[in-house]
Amino acid sequence: MKKLVAVFVVILLSCAVLGCVTSEKVTLKVLHAGSLSAPFEEVERLFEERFPNVDVQREAAGSTKTIRKVTELHKEADIVASADYSLVQDMMMPEYADWYIQFAKNSIVIAYTNDSRYAEEINQDNWYEILRRPDVKFGFSNPNDDPCGYRSQMTIQLAELYYNDSSIYDDLIEKNTNLRMTFENGAYILRMPNSEEINPSDKIMIRSMEMELIHGLDAHEIDYYFIYRSVAEQHNERFLELPPQIDLSSVDYADTYKKAQVVQSSGNVITGKPIVYGITVPKNAEHRDLAIEFVKLVLSEDGQKIFDELGQPPIGPAVGSGNVPQELMTLICQG
Repeated sequence: MKKLVAVFVVILLSCAVLGCVTSEKVTLKVLHAGSLSAPFEEVERLFEERFPNVDVQREAAGSTKTIRKVTELHKEADIVASADYSLVQDMMMPEYADWYIQFAKNSIVIAYTNDSRYAEEINQDNWYEILRRPDVKFGFSNPNDDPCGYRSQMTIQLAELYYNDSSIYDDLIEKNTNLRMTFENGAYILRMPNSEEINPSDKIMIRSMEMELIHGLDAHEIDYYFIYRSVAEQHNERFLELPPQIDLSSVDYADTYKKAQVVQSSGNVITGKPIVYGITVPKNAEHRDLAIEFVKLVLSEDGQKIFDELGQPPIGPAVGSGNVPQELMTLICQG
């Protein structure tokens, strides 16, 4: 009898321990670009359905700012996803990461509403003339914090070449901020001051992350802002598509895009190129195996469908660089 009781106690204790283990939530920390908020929300939902004991906690910010959380603030992260894959390469490797995967594309557009001034006039041929008008206000994100911000500057500068108008950047940006574009060795270079020294006029709204400009547009504080096409589509905004020669969307114009450069106040140099997103699992990831599963879902057919439906073209197959984990090799081609 005593033996039976002892066995029963052991079984009860074992069940109790197993119950604690299986009911305990694991937190998966995902730091990502603001423009990934909508697709990653869907990926999170699907991932948590498949892994009920995992709580995906996402934190959105401008990609430069996101990566600095890991490299400068030493914040633990299981996944980092950037709107510019080269930031992972330049800011995280080799100390904080040893691989990344290029997984999605985008383009720069100008978003607006029916209430925006001259909304019925603006088109591909006159948008810069509309923005020049003294009663028009527009916005872009901070080039020191966010790829959409420095890409917006590149687009505006490249517009001078496309439209054969050498004063577009001067009139739209230099007259209304402390930002200055110079021409050196065949390239247009913007050397960013510290963020507190940008000093935009009342004509321009600048926010750390491109997503924060949505509120300015909705509140009629600005008439237009430079944003990714996917974000404009996801928020049901009207938007003007720009010519591929300046919207940073096409590999066919890679040689044109590289004529524009931005040097962030940190000294990080970004050369214009087609917009491509990157994802990695940092070396300090607490839950590496689950993080790999999350990346698998992003790259899978289900993940690609999410991105496609939300207006953000996935790259298929995705392109891997560096020491990509073996578990992901069947989903990528090596760059």
